[in-house]
Amino acid sequence: MLEAPGTSTAATSARISPRRTPPTWLVVALACAGQFLVVLDVSVVNVALPSMRADLGLSPQGLQWVVNAYAIAFAGFMLLGGRAGDLYGRKRMFLIGLGLFTLASLGGGLAQEGWQLLAARAVQGLGAAVLAPSTLTILTAAVPEGAARARAIATWTAVGAGGGAAGGLVGGALVDGLSWRWVLLINVPVGAVVLAGAALWLTESRGEGRRRLDLPGALLVTVGLATLAYGISQTESEGWASTATLVPLAAGLALLALFLLVETRTKAPLMPLGLLRLRAVASANVAMLVSGSSMFSMWFFMTLYAQNVLGYSPFEAGLALVPSSLAVILGSKAAPRFMPVIGARNVAVLGTVVAAVGFGWQSTMTADGGYLTAIMIPGVLMMLGAGMAATPLASLAISGAAPGDAGLVSGLINTSRTMGGSLGLAVLSTVAASRAGGENAGPVALTDGYALVFRTAAVVLVAAALLMRAWLPPGRPSGEAVERG
Repeated sequence: MLEAPGTSTAATSARISPRRTPPTWLVVALACAGQFLVVLDVSVVNVALPSMRADLGLSPQGLQWVVNAYAIAFAGFMLLGGRAGDLYGRKRMFLIGLGLFTLASLGGGLAQEGWQLLAARAVQGLGAAVLAPSTLTILTAAVPEGAARARAIATWTAVGAGGGAAGGLVGGALVDGLSWRWVLLINVPVGAVVLAGAALWLTESRGEGRRRLDLPGALLVTVGLATLAYGISQTESEGWASTATLVPLAAGLALLALFLLVETRTKAPLMPLGLLRLRAVASANVAMLVSGSSMFSMWFFMTLYAQNVLGYSPFEAGLALVPSSLAVILGSKAAPRFMPVIGARNVAVLGTVVAAVGFGWQSTMTADGGYLTAIMIPGVLMMLGAGMAATPLASLAISGAAPGDAGLVSGLINTSRTMGGSLGLAVLSTVAASRAGGENAGPVALTDGYALVFRTAAVVLVAAALLMRAWLPPGRPSGEAVERG
């Protein structure tokens, strides 16, 4: 669900193709369609997980990796995708990323073995990482800075958030009506239509300069994240003190440390660490990472609770979360209205507190809970708060970016959210399993595990709200630039 105002129209600086400029609404629609597909596929598989497990023989850990293979590749290569758009053209990266994403969706939908599905999901994540940063910079190039751009970005944010939220409903309908394979195959015709429209109507733009890409940095951060998440997932079956857990945890941390070292020494770093000296960039990204570690897990555990405990079908589980889907869109659209009045920081804090209340309420779930109090109301609060918090955090993060770094910073804020989410899901899956007591746990034990997840997430969100209040720059009441710190 993301992200954020504020680059100048020079953000796309340099060269723009001489062909006739397309209507602004069409550019916004194409950018939003690309973002919708990217975010939809973070969550659309959730309601299909039980069917995937039965068909392909996946383990509980395998189910977690159906989600995390996508999320980690997405997070790890997001910065590379943003920089590639700045250097080689946002339209070009949009087309390449969407093409790769569409082909990987076809491969995943046709998978006959669990490893084939996981590999396809990882390639999908790579395509999404190339595509996503370009959607935001293409949009900001097309809309003049000011109220119009804020509204366009709020629409982009709401569409992206709605893609994540609608995943359950779309996935449930496809699983019940066709099969789990169609949660991936549906991307093929939609992707083809958006590709054709983008090739025909989008104009090319890029940032100044000709720096090379930092491929070693991208590989180190991606492999480091994957290894760290694998180590966390091993705690579920092996415990925290076993060699099978400690070795990947240590290796993942070492790779991430090596990534930071490489970034300090390379001439063209994937993530210029100097950006983190800006208060707005550093604080907003840390806040997005911490809050994302809780919010990302909501759809995963809510759909499992609905199906594994309450006995909902995949479509019923998706339908049950429709109010949450609408709430996240409402929160995303409401945030820009409040930001000029009370400031971006206060809107982010308010949204996070509302989400924490929802997570706390959800932690009171029971094995025979009713829909209204066990799913709908807490789900609405969780996602209303998430939608409210995302736009101001992204706005603050991107406000300090130089024009040529627009794609990089938009990639960074997406990376922080997704990185936090993927690692948070690994941790919270372990929390749920430790309380539930194994694969064959009954409804009551599963409910206890899921309840502990939401209670833990609520505590994390309270800590995130306190962090935002103390560290985020307030932002000007006008909603324009924020201080650099």
